[in-house]
Amino acid sequence: MGLNDVRLKITAMVTIYDVPADALIEEVAARLEDRIDEPDWVEFAKSGAGKELPPEQEDFWYVRSASLLRKVAQNEPIGIERLATEYGSKKRGSNRYSVRPGEHEGGSRKLIRTSLQALEDDGLVTTAAGEGRRVSDEGEAFLSEVAAEVFEDLDRPELERYA
Repeated sequence: MGLNDVRLKITAMVTIYDVPADALIEEVAARLEDRIDEPDWVEFAKSGAGKELPPEQEDFWYVRSASLLRKVAQNEPIGIERLATEYGSKKRGSNRYSVRPGEHEGGSRKLIRTSLQALEDDGLVTTAAGEGRRVSDEGEAFLSEVAAEVFEDLDRPELERYA
């Protein structure tokens, strides 16, 4: 068994749980830019009721879509209401003045629904009738492939002894 066989076995077993979430989401977002289209209204939309302004990130749509894909893969089947709760924040009046104790406000359901529909059109997510969204087989393979590449790029000194 050669070195390439060992690497092949290691990368075949890598899942989304084996890599840091931020590195995985960043790489998936970069790949989604070629696969899905960003709606025109995204630059004007807030990310939730608890926010006062829209997000300032240039690639916000793709980062949120990648994050949603990862969350669906982890918690499938999952619905839009539960995702809106997870992407929510505290609302305290306005950003400039904290005028009252914070209450939880949900994230933008339209943003989540549109992103999931775009992922569904691309074949990465499917709808389970009455249950919510699930990752399709193609989506699972896509996430595993990206996770394997992210795992290879990680600087992990404790894994050098296996090479």
